[in-house]
Amino acid sequence: MKIFVSTGEVSGDLQGSLLVEALYRQAKLQNIPIEIMALGGDAMISAGADLLGNTAAIGSIGIIEALPFIIPTWRMQNRVKAYLRDNPPDLLVLLDYMGPNVSLGKYVRKNLPQVPIIYYIAPQSWVWSPNNKTIEQFAEITDLLLAIFPEEARFFEQKGVNVKWVGHPLLDRIEKASTKEVARQSLGLEVDKPVIALFPASRYQELKYHLPLICKAAKQLQTKIPELHFLLPVSLKEYYGTIEKIVEKYDLSITLLDGRGIEAMAAADFAIAKSGTVNLELALLNVPQLVLCLVNPLTMWIARNILKFSIPFMSPPNLIMMKEIVPELLQEDATVECIVEKSLELLLNNECRQKTLSNYKEMRLLLGETGVCDRVANEILHYKNTLE
Repeated sequence: MKIFVSTGEVSGDLQGSLLVEALYRQAKLQNIPIEIMALGGDAMISAGADLLGNTAAIGSIGIIEALPFIIPTWRMQNRVKAYLRDNPPDLLVLLDYMGPNVSLGKYVRKNLPQVPIIYYIAPQSWVWSPNNKTIEQFAEITDLLLAIFPEEARFFEQKGVNVKWVGHPLLDRIEKASTKEVARQSLGLEVDKPVIALFPASRYQELKYHLPLICKAAKQLQTKIPELHFLLPVSLKEYYGTIEKIVEKYDLSITLLDGRGIEAMAAADFAIAKSGTVNLELALLNVPQLVLCLVNPLTMWIARNILKFSIPFMSPPNLIMMKEIVPELLQEDATVECIVEKSLELLLNNECRQKTLSNYKEMRLLLGETGVCDRVANEILHYKNTLE
């Protein structure tokens, strides 16, 4: 059975690796020979996929930010389409990565109509732009959507999409996380020392807008709490040198980690993070957090004034609950003073921390049960049987 999995960016590579591992695990248990080709990153390679192209670093948020990636993405798309034309898979799995995956799905639907298309982790435009053209195109190309949120499943059912709610795959990942004590021991940290984990970027653009601001705030926090220590896991090894140069300017008590994001989260008392998958990981590990989201000012101006872009929340925990359970600082609200104030409150105020943990517990109930990745793998492996 030949399966092609297409995803992009760091978060897609993570989710893709969990899926690939589960596909091989379930295929072995059921004696189903499979072969997985993919677009993704190093995590998917480690999981056993043969990569046609590396898309982990090809990603951005915003109009201006996307410009440098247009030509690389176009070239990658053409390469993949040519490969699929000459080597049609038994099944195409599209994972997140909205624009490129919808384009790829349209090509396969038109030129390889015999290939079923399963979409796993739908584009989040269903939340902030529920009536746009991409949603219509998504519905047209998707034979089966494996939804990770109940509300996502309900939304696409109303659009006429064949949907199954499977739960959120991070439940499986977090289940294997260390306790705080074990994580601190592994990282060489004192058990009673206050620790803040920093997650400034999974995309290169985010380093520019988030990291200097976070470092300035961290410097002030360190002045107020001298024993404070920071952990900064580097999501892509290509970013390590840039991050190291920026961080060393601020004389922080900080440890840069090559990956090891889950360990850093497990060890932390609090986190300052960009918006994205990391927010949900932190919530599932019961770590209070502050979420930042900054883009190019021109991008924000276009979004607000021309595209009339408006969303209730940026971070997954808030989107799941449809209320603010973690504070978000968007664009001009993300000042050093605000970051320091919010951080101290969530780090030192026990009432605020307990309220956050209570909300996390409520949120967790909306994500389903563990075993998500194996359920998804079985849906994929046996999809063709359901058509016969």
